[in-house]
Amino acid sequence: MDGQPVISVRGEASLEVEPEVAIMTVTIEARDRDRRTVLGRLASRNQHVTGLIKSHGEAVEKVESGPASVRPDIRDKKSGSERVAGYLGRASVRITIRDFTILGELVTSLSEEDLVTVAGPWWALRPDSPVYRDARLAAARDAMVRAREYAEAFGGGIAGLIEAADAGLLTSAGENGPRFRATAAGRATGFAGAPPQAELDFEPARQTVTAHVEARFAMTVPTR
Repeated sequence: MDGQPVISVRGEASLEVEPEVAIMTVTIEARDRDRRTVLGRLASRNQHVTGLIKSHGEAVEKVESGPASVRPDIRDKKSGSERVAGYLGRASVRITIRDFTILGELVTSLSEEDLVTVAGPWWALRPDSPVYRDARLAAARDAMVRAREYAEAFGGGIAGLIEAADAGLLTSAGENGPRFRATAAGRATGFAGAPPQAELDFEPARQTVTAHVEARFAMTVPTR
C-alpha cells in the first residue's frame, strides 16, 4: 500500500446499564479470654450467618468464605509486657446477590446478629457480561463511521482495514490482530452494621461501560 493514503481514528462508546449483581461482605467476630471458646463461638456464628444467607435460595448467586484468624489481645504494649488479656477471632464471607429485592431484609437480619458487621452493597456487572461485547462493537462501529466521514471530507472512500487495537497499542497490534478494551464503572453504596430501625431500601446504581479502539484504514485516492 505504498503511497496510498491512510486514515487513523479512535472509536469510542459509552453504555449506561443496570447492574447485574450486588456484592456484600459480612465480618463475624468472637472475643473471650479462652482461645478454644473463641474458636467455638466463631465457628458457631459463622455457620449460623452462612445458613441465614443461604436460606434466601437462588436469590444469592455465590457465597465465598474469606480469611479467618484468631489472635491474642495484648495489653500494656507500651510497657513491653506480653500479657495476653484474651483472644479475638474474625472470619468473613463475601456474598454475590442476583435478586436485589432481598437486600433490605438480608442486611437487616445480618446486622441484628451479635458481633456481625455488614458492608455493601457494591453494584457490578458479571465479568462475562454481554454488555462489554456490546460496548466494544459500538466502539468499532464508531471508528468505521469516523473513518468514512474523514475519507469523504477528503474526496475519497475507505478501501479496507489495515489494523485495529486497544487505545495506545496501535503500533504493536499488527502481529496479533485486532484487540479491543471495555471497562465498567459504577457508584458504590456502602452500609456498615449499625442497629437498623427498619428494613433498608436500596436503589441499584447504574453502571457505565466504556470502550475505546484505535484503527487505521486504507483510503482510496481522493478524486478532488
